[in-house]
Amino acid sequence: MSATTLQIPTDADDLPGLLWLPEDLDQPVPGLVVLQEIFGLSTYMQQRCADLAARGYAVLAPQLFARLDPPVVGIEDGEDLQAWLEEGMALTSRVPWERAEADAIAAIGALRAHGAVDSERVGLVGFCYGGGLAFSAAASAAEEDRPVSALVSYYGSALPTLLDRAAQVDVPSLHHFGTADAFIPLEQVERIREAVTADGAREQVRFVLHEGAGHAFDNPHPGLHHAGAAEAAWQQTLGFLAEALPPRS
Repeated sequence: MSATTLQIPTDADDLPGLLWLPEDLDQPVPGLVVLQEIFGLSTYMQQRCADLAARGYAVLAPQLFARLDPPVVGIEDGEDLQAWLEEGMALTSRVPWERAEADAIAAIGALRAHGAVDSERVGLVGFCYGGGLAFSAAASAAEEDRPVSALVSYYGSALPTLLDRAAQVDVPSLHHFGTADAFIPLEQVERIREAVTADGAREQVRFVLHEGAGHAFDNPHPGLHHAGAAEAAWQQTLGFLAEALPPRS
């Protein structure tokens, strides 16, 4: 399944995004805005988007690094894991968080406005950098009285700094973390759990710990990937979305 380019109107010129639509569209479908890892819209990220479209969703992935000079779509993995990680971190440091969040919110608006999309059923899926960004964008959308319908966050790297916004993210949510995440220690993960679930009071928020998995365990790079956790998390994600944002009415 191939993507087309969709220009996303923002307050700082249009931002390109990649759009995947399910086949055999005969009615408006729910939409998902997918927010990238630190490596941009890599082949892996684009495959995840295509996988979701194949399940019946309209999927829009904004190219958050397109404002850089020169613009970057995604950086592919290499044998030198540390160099690759450093390159990804350097890219994210060049995009102000407020700019990235504004672009994510603009992507939600652009997807809602698309003729193939049920504007009342749009959710967010984010990985790593994008997992925190999706959480922050969900909070802002709620503050603007246009809450998203669902949120899936894979090991949101910025979540420890965003917990003061947890009260605003009162939507069906699924959070994935690994118990061996060296980037977000388990004690921080537990603080995140307490905040996003309101200490267990929010039944619509699911929080899954994947035993033995490290940070970015869904990424297929051999230095990051945990096959068991990746498969389990993906099936849990599909099941959650099927309940919270059914692809067919």
